[in-house]
Amino acid sequence: MQNKSIRVQVASDVAVIWLNRPATLNTVDDAMVRELDAALVLIESDSSVRAVVLAGEGRAFCAGTELSSMARLGTASLERNSQVAQRFAGLLYRLFRLKKPTIARVHGASDGAGIGLAAACDIAVASLDATFCVSETRLGLAAAGIAPYLLQAIGARQASRYMLSAETFTAAEAYRIGLIQELAPIEELDATVNALLGQLLLGGPRAQSATKEIIGQVSRCPITPELAANLALRTAELQTSSEGREGIAALLGKRQPSWVARKKKAVRPRK
Repeated sequence: MQNKSIRVQVASDVAVIWLNRPATLNTVDDAMVRELDAALVLIESDSSVRAVVLAGEGRAFCAGTELSSMARLGTASLERNSQVAQRFAGLLYRLFRLKKPTIARVHGASDGAGIGLAAACDIAVASLDATFCVSETRLGLAAAGIAPYLLQAIGARQASRYMLSAETFTAAEAYRIGLIQELAPIEELDATVNALLGQLLLGGPRAQSATKEIIGQVSRCPITPELAANLALRTAELQTSSEGREGIAALLGKRQPSWVARKKKAVRPRK
């Protein structure tokens, strides 16, 4: 599937969404937001897709918001600005709550909206040359839309520094503070993503969806007897589900569970 701003490849149970505006370093505009959101809706409903990779064509993952879009919004009404901001907020929330595991494949520049997209994914892998910046304060703005996902990824203390200073930081620093979980030379980036996909595809799809829900629930709540009881019930429900029973039977039978398909093809690097 190809739109003006994105391109989607689906193969071997994996959907790869390519941000496809390389001439602008894949900067985000309202059209891209709409197309990405629509693609995620389709992917969510496609039972053949087990995992999602978000990547950027060309020299960068996503260098923030398109300048011409910012220029228009700078003279637009509060109502118009609110509509655009709400659409982007909805996109990030849909990506964050997607029931399938998501991986951000980051290289080159990742600024503002790009950091938000990476932080909203479950896993983020970056090339050693990647750079990051939350530049909004230098424009008299605040990175409010991406804040929930960035704070969950790196914590309030680290977010305070980079959201306030708007300084550019390296892939190594992004790894140190937890924004990125894996680093690789650019020529090994796809192999690193593929290795993670191979691990993800060994898991049960319903179990992974439930795990994402549990992580979201637990990360927002204090540990209480009620939470513990609720999680115990979720454990029992999964153990007695058809997928749980199959996983246990496969373990006892020393075989692969039914959801582990044939050997997966690699996600091919783009030239």
